[in-house]
Amino acid sequence: MSVAAKEEADRRLVDIMVAYQKGEMEGFEQLFQTLATSVRNYLASLSRDFDRAEDLLQETFLQVHRSRHTYSPPRPVKPWIFGIARYVYLMDRRSKVRKAKFETTAKDELPELPVDSIAEGLPVTDDLLRALDEVPADRREAVLLHHAWGFSFREIGAMLGISERAAKLRSFRGVQSLRAIMAEGEAG
Repeated sequence: MSVAAKEEADRRLVDIMVAYQKGEMEGFEQLFQTLATSVRNYLASLSRDFDRAEDLLQETFLQVHRSRHTYSPPRPVKPWIFGIARYVYLMDRRSKVRKAKFETTAKDELPELPVDSIAEGLPVTDDLLRALDEVPADRREAVLLHHAWGFSFREIGAMLGISERAAKLRSFRGVQSLRAIMAEGEAG
């Protein structure tokens, strides 16, 4: 996408969001239709679970609806929504950790067969996805936000609560890790 096309898309999202803040409920539907696929993919990359990503997507847009008054035009809408998605994911993860601390399962209730991890379910021929799975989560997130979803490092920094420089560094190190993992896979 060209810079001019990206700027036009960003302006369009701002206009939709402003209309939505003024009470035009069609704006919500337009936001969802425009951003749901990329937000779902982002959440799937964080959670490594496509079914869970669908639930998190619904929660994200519920939070968008509840928080619409906090959006400040003319700031870009997409990083704001991705920031909410990240928050929803982190709260979900935190909730799971808390539940795991308090839930106990009797030994005889455990399944006999272990459940395969998401990584094992990926196609063996898909080297890139396997390699991405090995990149540390914070670096993988920065790489995906920049290279897959096209966010600037300033936007990534704002979403992750880090500086623009730190976002660049995470992405750079993530790409380095990815290259090393891919090279190791080719050699092995």
